Amino acid sequence: MADADPAAPWHAHIYYSAEERAAAEALRNRFVSLTRNGNDPAVLFVGRMMDRPIGPHPIAQYEVHFREGFEAEIGALIEAADLRALIHPLTDDDLADHTVLARWIGEPVELDVTVLDAKGENQGVARFGVTDF
Repeated sequence: MADADPAAPWHAHIYYSAEERAAAEALRNRFVSLTRNGNDPAVLFVGRMMDRPIGPHPIAQYEVHFREGFEAEIGALIEAADLRALIHPLTDDDLADHTVLARWIGEPVELDVTVLDAKGENQGVARFGVTDF
C-alpha cells in the first residue's frame, strides 16, 4: 500500500442548526481568517454557509477543504466549537468518501447517498474544490 499523499485534499462538512448558526459562523470566520492571513498552510478553501439542504446534506452546513496531514487539527477546532461534522478524504469514489472512508464528530446526520457517485461514475458534478456543497 502506498503512503498517503500529505497534500491530498480532504473535506470537513460542518453542520449546524438555527441555534448553532452563530457558533458555526464564528468557526467559519476563524478558518477564513487563518486562510486570508496565510497563517494556515492546511486550509485550501472555506465554503459559504448553506442554510438549507444541498447535495447529500439534509441540513445546514458548510465545507472546509484541507490537506490530509491536518485532519487532527481541523477536527480539534470543530470539536472545540461543539459542532458536528463529517470529515472525509477526496478520492475517485464520492459514495465511499462520505460513508465508509468518513468519520463523524458528534451526532451523525443521515445523508442522501443517492446523489453521490460511486467509483468510476460521475453524475456531472464538478469535484475537488470546484463546488461548494
